[in-house]
Amino acid sequence: MARPSFRFEKKAMKDGCELIAGVDEAGRGPLAGPVVAAAVILDPKKIPKGIDDSKKLLDPEVREALYLKIMASADVAFVSACPSRIDRIDIRKATLWAMCAAVEALPRKPDRIFVDGREFPKGLPCPAEAVIDGDAKILSIAAASIIAKVTRDRLMKRLAQSVQGYGFERHVGYATAEHRAALIELGPTSHHRRSFAPVRIAFEMKEGLVTPAQAAFLFEENAAAQAIKSEGA
Repeated sequence: MARPSFRFEKKAMKDGCELIAGVDEAGRGPLAGPVVAAAVILDPKKIPKGIDDSKKLLDPEVREALYLKIMASADVAFVSACPSRIDRIDIRKATLWAMCAAVEALPRKPDRIFVDGREFPKGLPCPAEAVIDGDAKILSIAAASIIAKVTRDRLMKRLAQSVQGYGFERHVGYATAEHRAALIELGPTSHHRRSFAPVRIAFEMKEGLVTPAQAAFLFEENAAAQAIKSEGA
């Protein structure tokens, strides 16, 4: 399994860049809650151990510990795009907006930026490069991934205290069977993304345009379509 390293950053430093930022997001796929983007400039002399482990294999407790170490040793900024913004401009644009805003919020302006994914936002203050699977290749992006993930999980667990019955503390807004069942039983909230198909169906059910049985069937169809889409990505 590939592990992120500081190789990309070192190369940029040899090219004359002093401050290199990694940027990543968490929460593009969920039906509820914000998408969170984070930007991190690691200090080459104070890189916390463990960032180079796969974030997919990290226990929540380990992620939390790394979050604290990164926050204490690096330049960090994170920005969230709320559901209303996501619905207004779409999830892609909202994610790019949050990424750009996170970079702008860094305490120091970077000389080079590496962004996880296929594209980077316009308006960044310095040259940038989009790297597919960047969180598995570039240490600064891996650090940003941890910051974004922990930040968003904390926000969703806090939201679960005031919006009960949906299980946000467990699935943090993703379209699990538990979440889909809650949407049918309780209906959507203002924290749900109306532009996402299952939430739109839940609103239609609330308005009497579809029955709960029809909504459940459409949910399963949508889940199957998303699974096929993920396999082909």
